Amino acid sequence: MKVTLSLSGVVAIALAVLMGNSSDVAQAGDPVWVGQNVRASVSMDQVDHRPWDALLKKHVDADGYVNYKAWHASSTDRHALTAYLNSLSQVNPQAEASRDATLAFWINAYNAVTVHGILREYPTTSIRNHTAKLFGYNIWKDLKLIVAGQGYSLEHIEHQILRKMNEPRIHFAIVCASIGCPRLLNEAYTAKAVQTQLDTNAKDFFARQQNFRYDASSRRFYLSSILSWFGEDFGSSQSAQLQTIAKWLPDRASQTAAQNGSGSVSFMDYNWNLNDQSSRRVARR
Repeated sequence: MKVTLSLSGVVAIALAVLMGNSSDVAQAGDPVWVGQNVRASVSMDQVDHRPWDALLKKHVDADGYVNYKAWHASSTDRHALTAYLNSLSQVNPQAEASRDATLAFWINAYNAVTVHGILREYPTTSIRNHTAKLFGYNIWKDLKLIVAGQGYSLEHIEHQILRKMNEPRIHFAIVCASIGCPRLLNEAYTAKAVQTQLDTNAKDFFARQQNFRYDASSRRFYLSSILSWFGEDFGSSQSAQLQTIAKWLPDRASQTAAQNGSGSVSFMDYNWNLNDQSSRRVARR
């Protein structure tokens, strides 16, 4: 679950600390370090997510759209996000912690690092503008949160940590700053509430027509591409996957069909436009 920093990575962190801003020392394609290289002494059970909660409540609406313009313009709130990310660096992932605290920690970490990465590039129209395939900076691979002296990219957090926890609802909680994503919940995930929060966001996800529709006459499910990309996390077959999502579907007809594992499936186009309040035209429905 860990990626060890190379010698060059340690040097980059040292330079970042000396200069006071890690993003300033990185060139395109080089790692961009987030957080601090500090002694890790905190369990995930002990992390205070209230600073992240306050920022979400201030800058994210009920549909998950972010007021990036205001957040970017506020040095106070950008520093508050940096301070929160710095606090995550103090966690020791090997320290004993509950599964719910671990889920909450890595979901919040993923979302906070993503927002940090977008604010670093803002104004921008899509996270895809910052995902170089061969050469140059790729936000999913090169933006790395330092936790206990180790670098964790967004890609690593998603695929090597959260997906391996065998909790498919994480796909309705981690947000890649796009309209096609699940909504960015405007509150922090916490160990106490994470199970309810995951259920709430799963149900919200399928209640929106951009993510789910069911045509009873043709018995066809129209699903978000997320269910195509990560289908194996929901079951080993299409029938099993439908049965997994049945409890989160918005109406009795679709629930019954999904529970029976019957019907055909089509996947809808994904909207990679930024989940930005300033460019929002219509609410998610």
